[in-house]
Amino acid sequence: MKKIICLCLIMATFTVGVFSKEMKDISATEVTKLMGTGWNLGNTLDAIAGRGLGSETSWGQPKTTKQMIDNLSASGMKTIRIPVSWSNHIIDKAGTIDPAWMARVKEIVDWAIADDMYVILNCHHDNAETPNGLTANKGYYPSSKGLKESVKFVKRTWTQIAKTFNNDYDEHLIFETLNEPRLRNTGVEWTYSSNDSDCKDSMNVLNKLNQTAVDAIRASGGNNAKRFIMCPSYAAAPEAALNSDFKMPADKAKEKLILSVHMYTPYSFAGQAPGARTYTPAIQNSFAAMFKKLNTNFVQNGIGVVIGEYGAVNKNNLEDRVKWFTNYIKYSQQNNLPAVLWDNGAWRVPNGTTEYSEKFGYYNRLKGDWYFPEILEAIMSEVK
Repeated sequence: MKKIICLCLIMATFTVGVFSKEMKDISATEVTKLMGTGWNLGNTLDAIAGRGLGSETSWGQPKTTKQMIDNLSASGMKTIRIPVSWSNHIIDKAGTIDPAWMARVKEIVDWAIADDMYVILNCHHDNAETPNGLTANKGYYPSSKGLKESVKFVKRTWTQIAKTFNNDYDEHLIFETLNEPRLRNTGVEWTYSSNDSDCKDSMNVLNKLNQTAVDAIRASGGNNAKRFIMCPSYAAAPEAALNSDFKMPADKAKEKLILSVHMYTPYSFAGQAPGARTYTPAIQNSFAAMFKKLNTNFVQNGIGVVIGEYGAVNKNNLEDRVKWFTNYIKYSQQNNLPAVLWDNGAWRVPNGTTEYSEKFGYYNRLKGDWYFPEILEAIMSEVK
């Protein structure tokens, strides 16, 4: 009998070690301390021009290679966010995701995991343009009018992702339910107001969609029963996250939820074209104050926070951008808010122009170096 019991224990240990990775028992606020700083594989798997594997390069970025990920990791990035759009890769009425697309996503995720990076995998450009005519498998729209099909889409999509990415992945793989969910093509697309009835309705639906995704992930069992999950508020705006209308999902797992926010702060400097080009103390105060609020309201209450997107467009103002990045990362790190740089590959400003819009390119994927090494140095100088 003792031999049989001993043999069973050995087999159980072997099974865990070979067929699954053990999840480290840490909290959301602890894992965010380990994530360092990160980078987004933007305008790539999230591109929605096309339905097949060719969509990966449809927005002008090169096909991702293992060497790109290896070089990114070697530069000091400990986290990579891999935005993925799914609705344009559904192949039947049942909502099945194209197996070839899922395999391609998995390939890139595995390259990053092999480099010991934290990977954020999400549901990106699947927010439909309007709730009118929202049909099966065409994405989601956070309004009561689009609720039925939205819930179906979110549940089906995350059920399939969770099945593919489960026991082979430990805490280094993090799921993010949605990306910037909002009332697209409306006057409140980017601004949440508790006084606006459409906004209130949208937030209520968004809370349900986040809950649907979390429930689908947890239902898959295995390592996903305790995987870290990031959830955004309306438009992933920090102001909306701080609004009492927003509710983090109920979760069976303890301290495994992370708030996802995007902060191009202040937008006049970081995103608006032409906007402000000179870094000032007022600019610094704007993001420093918000970091403190997020820490007080979430981190100190056991909810991790990740800045899933940030950056400052190239306005031919490198010196001022270096100052912005230095202080942005300094204050984000002080408040335990790891930041993940948005990179869409566009970086060059034509000579003699003020065409700064969407110039969020930093990492040269083909050469494996950085267009602005001074910015990389500024970021890394402040990472703990």
